[in-house]
Amino acid sequence: MDSLWLKKTNASDSEYRDLCREIETSLDLPISFEGIYKWIVFLNSRINPSVPVMNRYYGVFRDGTMKVRGIDLRRHDTAGIIRDFQREILDILSKASNSAEVRELVPEAIDLARKYIELIRADKVPGEKLVLERRLSKSPEEYANLSHQAIAAQQLGKEGRYTHAGQNIRYIVTADRAAIKGNRAVPSELFEKGVGYDTEAYVKLLVTSFVNLFLPLGYDTLRVREILKALPRT
Repeated sequence: MDSLWLKKTNASDSEYRDLCREIETSLDLPISFEGIYKWIVFLNSRINPSVPVMNRYYGVFRDGTMKVRGIDLRRHDTAGIIRDFQREILDILSKASNSAEVRELVPEAIDLARKYIELIRADKVPGEKLVLERRLSKSPEEYANLSHQAIAAQQLGKEGRYTHAGQNIRYIVTADRAAIKGNRAVPSELFEKGVGYDTEAYVKLLVTSFVNLFLPLGYDTLRVREILKALPRT
């Protein structure tokens, strides 16, 4: 679906609707008016991080409704703890009435990141919130350098559960390699409470999810790590 983004100071809904009708009449092109944003943040391209793209964004309409596209929260393969984190970030930002207020709320978002990192490092995240999902690009036995999903798939194979290229594998990144015979991940259905998860792997995912939202505001990975580096380890 294509979109047309327009900006006009103090524009009204009726002006945009009139423009839609004019476009439809002149070009015979169906077009609808979605609404006016109080503010919107276009996220950076994954291919070229210095360039924003029009199909990845989050913003708030004048009526207070938030709309998001292309962020971790919307991806089915994102760990639940990361979705919860981004959802709370957006709840904080939804209070902003304009782009300047969005920037003013970043410190509150950083405080939230600290709380989530403390939660992760304290081993207090339940297993169901740690599940990641990735697709196998080939059969498990064909991997030379084992990815997490390949490791998990091989463990499923030992349990008599066949997996194949193109299949999605759900797994948890583990911490104590010795406890699980050198594996760095286990299928979510085989994860046991006695096996610890890799706290730093999930902290890294959380920091990345923060950067994904705030890179357009100047918060790259190095800056965010610098801000959070004094966080005490538990």
